[in-house]
Amino acid sequence: MNLKFSWPKDFVPKLYSLLSKGYTRETFASDLTAGLIVGIVALPLAIAFAIASGVKPEQGLYAAIVAGFFVAALSGSRTQVSGPTGAFIVIIYGIVQQYGYDGLAVATLLAGVFLVVLGLLRFGILLRFIPYSLTIGFTTGIAIIIFTSQINDLLGLGIAKVPADFVDKWIVFAENISKVNFYALGIGAVSLIFIFVWGRFDLKIPGSLIAIVIGTLVVYYFNLPVETIGSKFGSVPNSLPEPQMPEISWQVFTQMFSPAFTIAMLAAIESLLSAVVADGMMGSRHRSNMELVSQGIGNIISPIFMGIPVTGAIARTATNIKSGAKTPVSAIVHGVVILVIMLLFADLASLIPLPVLAAILIYVAWNMSEMHAFFRTLKGTGADKLILLNTFLLTLFIDLTVAIEVGLVLAALTFIKKMSDVTQTNIVTQSFRLPDEGEDKLTTTSIPVPKDVEIFEIYGTLFFGAVDQFRDTIRAMNKKPRILVLEVSKLLVIDGSGLKAIEDLVDDLRKEGTGLVISGIHKQPLFEMTRSGIFDKIGEDNFFGSLDETLGEIGKRRVATRKN
Repeated sequence: MNLKFSWPKDFVPKLYSLLSKGYTRETFASDLTAGLIVGIVALPLAIAFAIASGVKPEQGLYAAIVAGFFVAALSGSRTQVSGPTGAFIVIIYGIVQQYGYDGLAVATLLAGVFLVVLGLLRFGILLRFIPYSLTIGFTTGIAIIIFTSQINDLLGLGIAKVPADFVDKWIVFAENISKVNFYALGIGAVSLIFIFVWGRFDLKIPGSLIAIVIGTLVVYYFNLPVETIGSKFGSVPNSLPEPQMPEISWQVFTQMFSPAFTIAMLAAIESLLSAVVADGMMGSRHRSNMELVSQGIGNIISPIFMGIPVTGAIARTATNIKSGAKTPVSAIVHGVVILVIMLLFADLASLIPLPVLAAILIYVAWNMSEMHAFFRTLKGTGADKLILLNTFLLTLFIDLTVAIEVGLVLAALTFIKKMSDVTQTNIVTQSFRLPDEGEDKLTTTSIPVPKDVEIFEIYGTLFFGAVDQFRDTIRAMNKKPRILVLEVSKLLVIDGSGLKAIEDLVDDLRKEGTGLVISGIHKQPLFEMTRSGIFDKIGEDNFFGSLDETLGEIGKRRVATRKN
């Protein structure tokens, strides 16, 4: 017997698919060029994101190198570039302040496991349906928090330990405003203006890199009293750490479960959003489930090498595509480039002024905030406003984990409310009866409806949010008919609560001697009724394809009954 195993296409890495079709020198040259450029772009960002997250600068590099490599090799997208991003700063900083890096390592590993499971369960499609208002809410909130977190370094206040709480940060800044280092403020402000102006031109060399080079040279040669990476964190290692599994205890597992869920959700949302943007730029199509699996594996491996959480980075992915990337090889090259720079020039990284990195992150926060989208969403529906403002305010003043969880619950409740509003159960017998002579003929059936027959129409979805309306409409009948017709040609979906309501109706009608017939049932409701046993309970001979067919059969049965 010849057994063949076919691997599901949505779990095949894009790299394998593209390489199996052939890989030319021209394609490699394009990938190599793009990888070099995006690697240079990613280097200062990896350092800046790590520092802003409350960990050592090299830990951002480790994540970009190791996790970035594995995600690229297994990615479901052609040109996705992964690494540390601004979205993680808030959650990472909070974890590190409370539990240290050991807690973060466990949370990152757990988040990786969650992402792999989400991918294997094919949740890639479902995550696309997270409301835009929720995404904009926490993204804008995160952007403001990132901006706030850079005030200390931008102004050179020299505060050793900045509080994690948003309000407490501004209180501490106000108390220390007299300690402003004007050298630091000058370097930071000029760097920020330069980066904004540079960004107006479509140049492949990033303004952030130029700002770092110039700012570092100015501070070094003029010996300005400005804090640098070296003065605050010490020298940056020029090698990767030895792999080591984080220690996981039951206590740490329970503490990190909720933060890990938040990291996983952020990684899933941002990576899939980045993949969609890449598809739009290249005219390609990513494999969302494989992308989640690859991000999960990257986040499992990252803490083993002392790294931080990673996800698909929209700006770096866009830079990768604009630089000529064709396959995931470019993202692999990007990781190798960061590794080579770290091995050869790690000592120079310690000279980078912190106000310049603060300027880079403020620029990132500005691009991330999407204020135009925030205010546009505020002009939307009441539900969108509610989700947006709740998520935004909870992100700022409470916690990002709480913001996402509450936002998801509000989004689910809003969806249930909308679905319930469009679901209708009505007695429509009169609209189907043939009119008396002289009346307008507003009828949708060619067969008369007998006086002892009532027709109920169910429109929309019969689920737990609409069951009460269905039951109330049934109870509203003044007189019990001999036959009740459920016209369900406009019923699209039924769930367990709907099935229970139908089953209760069948039992009640039998007690009263009323027959039940079903007209125009669709595939999903029919499947669920069959699976639950309700189909057999009603009887196959009581299901019909259309209302005409239903009324015709009722008439035939009556004729047969009279003859008997």
